[in-house]
Amino acid sequence: MATITIEEARANLDDLIHRLTPGEEVVITENNRPVAKLVASLPEEPRKVPKLGTQRGSVLSMEHFDDPLEDFKEYTE
Repeated sequence: MATITIEEARANLDDLIHRLTPGEEVVITENNRPVAKLVASLPEEPRKVPKLGTQRGSVLSMEHFDDPLEDFKEYTE
């Protein structure tokens, strides 16, 4: 992690930002005390578009799912 003074950061901010690699950090100091941290953001990955039909057959649908159970017939009458 690099450290630079606030004066150096002001003078070279544009260059400093473009030189950083994703995830790299630079601490900015004033009077030998850290006052800020500049962190290059990681590039966002594009959202994956789901492909239709890839889950076909993975959902179980029972024809008589909602029918009353024979074992409980005496309790429902």
